Amino acid sequence: MKHRLVLAALMGGWVSATASAFAQPAPAPAPASPSAGVVASARSVHAAPDSLADLAASLLPAVVNISISATLKPGEDEDDDDGPDASPDDGPQVPQFPPGSPMEKFFHDYMNRQPSSSEPPRKMQALGSGFIISPDGYIVTNNHVIKDADKVSVTLQDGTVLPAKIVGRDSRTDLAVIKIESKSAFPTVPFGDSDKARVGDRVLAIGNPFGLSGTVTSGIVSSRGRDINHGLYDDYIQTDASINRGNSGGPLFNLDGQVIGINTAIYSSSGGSIGIGFAIPANDARGVIDQLRRDGHVSRGWIGVRVQNVTHEIADSIGLKPEKGAMIAGIDPKGPAASAKLQTGDVIVALDGKPIDGHALPRLVAEITPGTKTVFGIWRKGKTLDVTLVVKPSPEAPDMPPTDAKPKGPSKLALADLGVTFSAIDDDTRSKYSLSDSQRGVVVTDVTRDGPADTRGLQPGDVVTEVQQVGVNSPDALSKELARARQQKKHTVLLLVQGQDGLRWVPLPLSGE
Repeated sequence: MKHRLVLAALMGGWVSATASAFAQPAPAPAPASPSAGVVASARSVHAAPDSLADLAASLLPAVVNISISATLKPGEDEDDDDGPDASPDDGPQVPQFPPGSPMEKFFHDYMNRQPSSSEPPRKMQALGSGFIISPDGYIVTNNHVIKDADKVSVTLQDGTVLPAKIVGRDSRTDLAVIKIESKSAFPTVPFGDSDKARVGDRVLAIGNPFGLSGTVTSGIVSSRGRDINHGLYDDYIQTDASINRGNSGGPLFNLDGQVIGINTAIYSSSGGSIGIGFAIPANDARGVIDQLRRDGHVSRGWIGVRVQNVTHEIADSIGLKPEKGAMIAGIDPKGPAASAKLQTGDVIVALDGKPIDGHALPRLVAEITPGTKTVFGIWRKGKTLDVTLVVKPSPEAPDMPPTDAKPKGPSKLALADLGVTFSAIDDDTRSKYSLSDSQRGVVVTDVTRDGPADTRGLQPGDVVTEVQQVGVNSPDALSKELARARQQKKHTVLLLVQGQDGLRWVPLPLSGE
């Protein structure tokens, strides 16, 4: 039987369902063995509650249902997704007909029909889940729930429906933050320490499976540190608590009522739960969520290496013990690793003195703030050495939240003393500089030769996304941050610039010298 990973989101429209439950008689208790008393008394210290009703009742008000409407362009599929369920094998199968028969030709032509560019866009509605983390209405969910949304609305436990704004999103970890507004404070749930979750611990999942709002399921932590080939940062908690389409973005709770995971994917042959679900650990998500709330996007650390996990065979062939670490398979010539003279074949065995596994290295480096000096333990040809690297920002462009607001103030900002002109990103600049629809910031449109901006490497088409680590989305916002830096008597201002080679930090002198 074919099994596949399925993102647990209902992306194909509204679903109606009828649920029924059948009571089963409780089995008769088994006779106790002579040695059972010792085991029973030991377990009774941490006995599970007879009912989870009180816990569920306290958590339900902070768990929300998320509905989105989106516009699908010709050729797009409602079930398309960038997540682990994207597979070339998915989709309807062609029935088998005699070779050369009219029916074979009909189905072949139908299945391979290319969508016409004249077909009108289609509207789609989808459902997901989320949970409120602050009294002022910040909500955590999955990126794949809201990524294509034209409109997002949130339904609270009491049936109140509120419009929501996308604050920030990150496709690499599949996390997003949205916000709702109200005159009164919202109920919230806290994050817990997911590192303390042990295999066998009982957990609760709450969400909106198949549109059935406020659904509570329970199970245990089945495993830790699962890599499901979703991306570089896989580190999932596996659970057997029922998770289905529509549960995406919902919380996974421990019995203290703390969120230890964000339900994201399931392993299934049918798209429904078979007891193998995956949640993003709270400790991995917390830093990403903080950045999304603060900046609207995620800045990641980068050292410019391509690595693979050290297997038993690799360790045996190079004489490495213990069998842990990340073997360098490639080095970016412009990255920090190349500057520090790391070599292909080196094994990174520690990060700031802590041993690491190879598959964890990309995630751990990504969590480091760019500009931080970090010590890497390197195993090279039988010897161990420490190498200090200054972590740089990742060259990958971050996912920017959509915005319908037009930039306030003038559309251009000319700074003669700095030798640079900035412009708002609009249809004209997007077309001229080949900027994506999701690109946010302020674009450089003119640079004076040999001026301060030119000597710092700025060039037309570069996009400034942050000034002094504050996001800017208009020339007016950029001007205010420059004025604030001058008031603080700073000699330089730090710009985060998106260029052809990726993100980079550019210190620009305010004196014009």
